[in-house]
Amino acid sequence: MTAIYEVRGNVAVISLSNPPVNGLGYETRKAAAAGIAQAENDAAVKAVVITGAGKAFSGGADIKEFGSPLALAEPNLLSLIGVVEACSKPVVAAIHSVCMGGGLELALGCHYRLVSPGAKIALPEVKLGLLPGAGGTQRLPRALGVEPALNMIVSGEPVNAELLAQVPGQKLFDRVVTGNLLEEAIAFAAEVADKRPLPRVRDLKARHANPEAFFQFARNTVGAMSKNFPAPLRCLEAVAASVNMKFEDGIRAEREGFAALMVTPESKALRHAFFAERAASKIADVPDSTPARNIAKVAVIGAGTMGGGISMNFLNAGIPVTILETKQEALDRGVATIKKNYEAQVKKGKLKQDKYEQRMALLSTTLSYAEIGDADLVIEAVFEEIGVKEAVFKQLDAVMKPGAILASNTSTLDVNKIANFTKRPQDVVGMHFFSPANVMKLLEVVRGAATAKDVLATVMQLAKKIRKTAVVSGVCDGFIGNRMIEQYSRQAGFLLDEGCSPAQVDRAAEKFGFAMGPFRMGDLAGNDIGWAIRKRRYQEKPGLRYSKSADLLCAMGRYGQKTGAGWYDYAPGKRDAMPSEVVGQMLDKHRAALGITPRQISDEEIVHRLVFSLVNEAAHLLEEGIAQRASDVDMVYLTGYGFPLWRGGPMCYADTLGLFNVVQAMKRFAKNPLDDAAFWQPAPLLARLAAEGKSFS
Repeated sequence: MTAIYEVRGNVAVISLSNPPVNGLGYETRKAAAAGIAQAENDAAVKAVVITGAGKAFSGGADIKEFGSPLALAEPNLLSLIGVVEACSKPVVAAIHSVCMGGGLELALGCHYRLVSPGAKIALPEVKLGLLPGAGGTQRLPRALGVEPALNMIVSGEPVNAELLAQVPGQKLFDRVVTGNLLEEAIAFAAEVADKRPLPRVRDLKARHANPEAFFQFARNTVGAMSKNFPAPLRCLEAVAASVNMKFEDGIRAEREGFAALMVTPESKALRHAFFAERAASKIADVPDSTPARNIAKVAVIGAGTMGGGISMNFLNAGIPVTILETKQEALDRGVATIKKNYEAQVKKGKLKQDKYEQRMALLSTTLSYAEIGDADLVIEAVFEEIGVKEAVFKQLDAVMKPGAILASNTSTLDVNKIANFTKRPQDVVGMHFFSPANVMKLLEVVRGAATAKDVLATVMQLAKKIRKTAVVSGVCDGFIGNRMIEQYSRQAGFLLDEGCSPAQVDRAAEKFGFAMGPFRMGDLAGNDIGWAIRKRRYQEKPGLRYSKSADLLCAMGRYGQKTGAGWYDYAPGKRDAMPSEVVGQMLDKHRAALGITPRQISDEEIVHRLVFSLVNEAAHLLEEGIAQRASDVDMVYLTGYGFPLWRGGPMCYADTLGLFNVVQAMKRFAKNPLDDAAFWQPAPLLARLAAEGKSFS
């Protein structure tokens, strides 16, 4: 049953019942409309209350219907709101917990609204590259006021109901209810049963003292903040229509704006990312019903940058952490860094002093493995060398209690090999955090050959608790993200050989939307890290081609920001990347030694060689079963590698261009004698999809 109808005295109660958040899917809309009709036809019913069963009033549209004909099937949301608004008996919305999107639009169609404190109120459609499409841009400014409504619609952020109730002159809520919401709503409905005319939000005026100046200022501000996203400005124009047009004309303008945004690549990318994030939490052979292990205490091995950042995630979630190090000075440095990070948040007003103190009280330190034996989860964050990992995991195997999860933060090493250093490989898993670990959203969960299903279920649940986007990877060198970035970096090197400067490549990548180009990224991470990986590659894959320019750079001691010089020069204490004459001269000499005459390379070629190298390598990963689905690859790059959100990730971008076109470009790249022709042979999966006119999605 998707909506429950009952009569209490002379009041009909319609409870939306479509767990988990009472999404307004077709069956729910149909049942709610039927409930209104039943109340209309019952002479004993004098008023109606609409509320939500369970944990929400309504979270809005049912995401299972996104993009399907059911989303528009009658009664669609606009029609349902019309039925509610036209009801001859007062309809009272009893709002609690969550009231977002279409749920708020439905509530605005009711004649009265009562709300519980703490209810989260939002119109978040802008986050999907859309605008509210069922009257939200027309009714909310009339009920709440133009300026606060515009702020909510353009940001999409939820606001606590009690804050909105304090807005001067607001007509959004008739009452904030601290007691039993449903009982008070029924009593209120009985109280207003005979009052006429029925108040309608659509009949209110959306007013502003100086609308022309206000909207022009808002256009400048919103435009500057959302240059790659068309939805915020479209939202603004729809809100302006609530002031400048009659209600019916404003609704028409809103629908036109919604329809136009639905077909934009930016909205498609944002919707893709929305569904990709939800899909990433699902593991094909690990059902949602898999019991999880209890994680009440965590231990972290290593108090360096990664260990400290990892620890903060658990402290933030209220989980006690013990950090283990080999020397007291290292522990002291690590704890001082954690304190410094928290104190900076307190200073900026992002963290209250008492919360800071609570988090630090959950942190303990030790120099002894014996003192962490009772932890439910231990995460190793030591030097990236297999011998060091072996020593740590043999110690952990000896001291950790049965059933404890043993995790490695390795970014490239073989998790199966690490698991076999223990007598409990079923309890070993990779938890690859990204630096800075307390900030970056991505967590690569690396599934070993023996990793138990309940270990995976536990880690995936825990990731949500510490606010990470977890993506499962199989075992291979570099897993998903770093295996792909190696090909991206190889292409960046070949582009230097052929005539580009580091700044030119970075500019093209950043203009495309990357947070940072490959050479600025190398300087930030440390060019010596890539050098160490390449040295290993030269032994493992002697036939694999690389540009030698990065090796020459490292041989000069130019490791990046930490040495004050890398691909760029850096002034002491500053992070501004300044083009380097020394690097320019090194590249000229390097090209001359290879007999290469530099050529002009377009930004389009730079971007496509970088991005398509990611796509082709990802297609191999999918074929090998390392990545579960193409959208998982996109989540890795959106949340861990600075890929532009409005492009949806490398696989979504390739789909947008068309895989046939991607393959044609790769064939052109393969003809370049200075590139790696073997690499540009399309992966079998990519070749097959392109030939069949299909996409990764």
